Amino acid sequence: MTALLIKNIQTLVSCDDADAVYENVDLYAEDGVIRDIGANLPQAAGRTVDASHMLCYPGLVNTHHHLYQVFSRNLPEVQNMELFDWLRTLYEIWKNLDADVVRFSSLAGLGELLKHGCTTCFDHHYVFPRGSGDLLGAQFAAADELGVRFHASRGSMDLSVKDGGLPPDSVVQTVDEILRDSADAIARFHDPKPYAMRRVALAPCSPFSVSADLLRESAVLARQYGVRLHTHLCETKDEENYMLAREGVRPLEYMERLGWLGGDVWFAHGIHFGDGELRVLAETGTGVAHCPISNMKLASGVARVPEMLKLGVPVGLAVDGSASNDGSSLMEELRVAYLLHRLHASHDAPSGYDILKMATRGGARLLGRDDIGQLAVGKCCDLFLVDARRLELVGSLYDPKSVLATVGLRGAVDCTVVNGRVVVEHGRLASVDEERLAAEANAKCRAYLNR
Repeated sequence: MTALLIKNIQTLVSCDDADAVYENVDLYAEDGVIRDIGANLPQAAGRTVDASHMLCYPGLVNTHHHLYQVFSRNLPEVQNMELFDWLRTLYEIWKNLDADVVRFSSLAGLGELLKHGCTTCFDHHYVFPRGSGDLLGAQFAAADELGVRFHASRGSMDLSVKDGGLPPDSVVQTVDEILRDSADAIARFHDPKPYAMRRVALAPCSPFSVSADLLRESAVLARQYGVRLHTHLCETKDEENYMLAREGVRPLEYMERLGWLGGDVWFAHGIHFGDGELRVLAETGTGVAHCPISNMKLASGVARVPEMLKLGVPVGLAVDGSASNDGSSLMEELRVAYLLHRLHASHDAPSGYDILKMATRGGARLLGRDDIGQLAVGKCCDLFLVDARRLELVGSLYDPKSVLATVGLRGAVDCTVVNGRVVVEHGRLASVDEERLAAEANAKCRAYLNR
């Protein structure tokens, strides 16, 4: 048994079913699961963390990322491009991915997420160049090294430029190859049990880079194995026009024809849904990963999140790829999402606490989990701590439930705990030498970009 006692927490925001906020409490966990929250809990064998003067929150849940893109961020040639041109340009870099590049980019991106309070990450990896090695194995190894809870996707593309898609020939595969590799990834890595540290989803890239056959067969396979389905959808008007020209229908109707609606499906972005389409999402329990910074950088538009939330559409928060964000901080997304929707929807915008719950409970729902995203007895011990005495928080703690979105948090959190294990301590990753990792990752990135 491993035990963790966090004592003297100044304020604990639980995000539980009762929206409980605790003052001056302890939290006790065994084997990665919260066993008690209360005052003056007895000392037990294991580690004790003194959280005096600390704010405690559930770990954030990132519902859409592309970690390999850490090695192609802030490139000047793509800074003012929109999605289709941006993709065509960057595929010429991404076609050179290999297992080492994926390992180091995953370590860097996941490390940044952990330092900013994210404890669970879903990564949408869909670029599998021929001969590139065991890319998913490299990702899971990186996640294990850092101690983050990790959901990976066996993403896929089967339409290259010659087929009317966007990617080059070297990064697409046949439907049969993809389905075989998808079943293998599930067998190797997916853990369906409660409190799992590893899970797998099937995630064809997008309707404009995959065939109807691949989408249809991926849905059948996912439901056969009991895993979730994910793809990009309704991100840009270019995508909408592409689908109208190719299929004669809007993207959501196309996906509905292929079996891609339901409580086991979530879409990334979901910007350009119509009124009726939002109602379909709500009625079917189909979710949306909201990526505000990426949507702004690529000038894709503003997702109708206030309306989604009112209708009951499941919504989580996401960083998206580091090349369309230039960062990997889900904490930053909290404040940007809050401000974006205040600007766009005014009094109908979600509150700061609504945004926090989107990044915790909402993200957990998209990933099909009820054991993360909240701090309650029987849930995973995934959380982060922030020193309430920080200068940048002076005068802002009248509403600790909203402060992370309304005021925001600059810099790393003080402590991050995943599965009852301290993985960030004093704002630094606990399991790796950050300076060494940064040097090795930068060297690998330079070699990759020079190929």
